[in-house]
Amino acid sequence: MAKDARIAELVAQLAAKDARIEQLEALVAKLTEQVAVLSEKLGRNSKNSQLPPSSDPPARPGSSTKSQKSKKQKSRRKRGGQRGHRGAHRALLPKAQVSEFIDLFPQTCENCWRPLPEVADPRPKRHQIIEAPPMQPEVKEFRRHAVQCAHCGHKTRAPYDETLIPSSPFGPRLMSMVGLLTGVYHVSRRKTVTLLSDMLGVKMALGTVSAVEARVSEAVKPAVDEVCDHVEHAEVKHTDGTGWLKAGATMSLWTIATTAVTLYKIVADSSRATLKPLFGALRGILVSDRAKALAFWVMKRRQICWAHLLRKFVSFSERDGRAGQFGCDLLSYTGLLFEYWQDYKAGNLDRRTFRAWMLPVREQIEAVLANAVDADIERLSGSCADILAHKDALWTFLERDDVEPTNNHAERELRAFVLWRKRSFGTQSERGNLYAERIMTVAHTARKQGKDVLEFLTKCCTAQQTNTEPPSLLGNDSTRAA
Repeated sequence: MAKDARIAELVAQLAAKDARIEQLEALVAKLTEQVAVLSEKLGRNSKNSQLPPSSDPPARPGSSTKSQKSKKQKSRRKRGGQRGHRGAHRALLPKAQVSEFIDLFPQTCENCWRPLPEVADPRPKRHQIIEAPPMQPEVKEFRRHAVQCAHCGHKTRAPYDETLIPSSPFGPRLMSMVGLLTGVYHVSRRKTVTLLSDMLGVKMALGTVSAVEARVSEAVKPAVDEVCDHVEHAEVKHTDGTGWLKAGATMSLWTIATTAVTLYKIVADSSRATLKPLFGALRGILVSDRAKALAFWVMKRRQICWAHLLRKFVSFSERDGRAGQFGCDLLSYTGLLFEYWQDYKAGNLDRRTFRAWMLPVREQIEAVLANAVDADIERLSGSCADILAHKDALWTFLERDDVEPTNNHAERELRAFVLWRKRSFGTQSERGNLYAERIMTVAHTARKQGKDVLEFLTKCCTAQQTNTEPPSLLGNDSTRAA
């Protein structure tokens, strides 16, 4: 009996040890998984995720750090322009833009030393010096006189005429310069005050700068409405979003860009209900990433960004085992996609040949994605299933010549706003949000239209002060068509 009790005791101890081993193995598996996830997050950069290039550390693989440069063979070329390099030279301005001509004539002949007459050379050697003239503000003063009547002795003062005397003490061009500095070049309001004083001799209080921004914002509102209407009816539009801050609260910044215009909107969040009204009647093709908030757009009328997918495939390829192999396969076929696309855009392939070459690439990519889904690999199969769910939106660029396979256009347009956010930490009020989105919309669209930003802002502010028709941002005429 004692022997049986001992055996039972040992069996119980063995079972307890087995249970403990199972617990430890489960813990090790869990910790191994956590290490893999954290290692993947630690290795994220602008090449394998949605992180911007500015977030890359100096030692990111592929960056030009000193340590990595030292591993490469040092070039024997000297710094600067190389022999045979065509130098860049400043072109002379046409004569119509020259303010003053100074003619220099030789006094004596360099051969016989006799005096020479001052005869103009039809092709003289020209040298130009460009100088900024002294800047002094132009001040216009309205004086309302009081005149005494010779008959009754009553004094009558000239009435205040709102159509003649502007309500603002600053003229349209000066207000536009403030808008250009703070809203386009993103100079801080405090530095704007200093710059106006140093360069123009204009004294302006810090709070006045904010008030001028509000006036400029209202002045450009008709132009922004014009952009909104164009975006709604555009056949192809690119969109992308990022975070924004208003008084420390998180909001969302979105851009909708076409080849002709760029529209910015700061909204409360990136939910589907918030974003859908920004696009109006949902016309045309929408180029974007796979954001779930954009699911209101019909899949067959979308184009998913392949640059976004490329970064996802890079992250797959950096993993071990089958996940890494699936990532490498997807990278290889995506590389062919971009190689054929670049050849097509360069004119090396016609449209028919390009589509024929892309057919097997399309089949292979979809086959690899399907196999990755069947493999049931954590943090890979689900992503591949989501990509396949967007299958109808992956190949729109093969069907339409005006659609590109990437959303780089929207990402580039959003970049300037992201840099503004990093410098200013967003805005402090709803009025600030309106000013930011409106001034950036006008500036980026004006440049696409080949218009001078300062001149257009000046026309908008002039129309506001004179209560006249505002200028058109998209048309060739100076004002809107009736």
